[in-house]
Amino acid sequence: MKKRKKNLRFYKIKTYIMLVIGIAGGTGSGKTTVVRKIIGKLPENEVTVLSQDSYYKDNSHLPLEARQQINFDHPNSLEFDLLVEHLKQLKAGKAIEEPIYSYLTCTRSEKTNPIQPKEVIIVEGILILTHQALRDLFDIKIFVQADADDRLHRVISRDIVERGRSVEIVLDRYQKTVKPMHLQFIEPSMRYADLIIPEGGHNKVAIDLMSTIVQNSLRKQEK
Repeated sequence: MKKRKKNLRFYKIKTYIMLVIGIAGGTGSGKTTVVRKIIGKLPENEVTVLSQDSYYKDNSHLPLEARQQINFDHPNSLEFDLLVEHLKQLKAGKAIEEPIYSYLTCTRSEKTNPIQPKEVIIVEGILILTHQALRDLFDIKIFVQADADDRLHRVISRDIVERGRSVEIVLDRYQKTVKPMHLQFIEPSMRYADLIIPEGGHNKVAIDLMSTIVQNSLRKQEK
């Protein structure tokens, strides 16, 4: 008597074999430009970006004057545990609700930004290489390096336009917090980088190299 073969059906289950890239560098070093140029060379909807700036601690319990004195260049200003947890969830194929932070009020919004898992995740921020648990989640660690004078020029331009600060306030903050925190925390974290990109977004060779690495990773995932 012949045994009946069972009719088995196989379903292709979506798995997330991600490439997670951490991009760090000093304030005004050109990280955002590097991220934008890398994304511009990749297929649409294949990359999502998590910004360290979204994970500053909520300071709504403090008066506005006290909030404006916060040292945003110190690791203690960030809720790293939440960022690590969110990145782990994305790597597990789960969506997250990224916080929305306002530099104008130094508080988190009640609203959040829904983020879906993608094949490539880029995490960018000045302090992301200072935190070991976060570093351990990166497949590639990049540090964007720029001359101190160039960074200061970008910081002045950005803070005046985007954050409503005067030149005097920006320069005072640079001397009291930005520069010393860069020397104490950010620059030393460069030793953890797999790739150092001088001249930020102007370094076409480094950006093309990173884009090629990401494209090769995406092609491997398609096979």
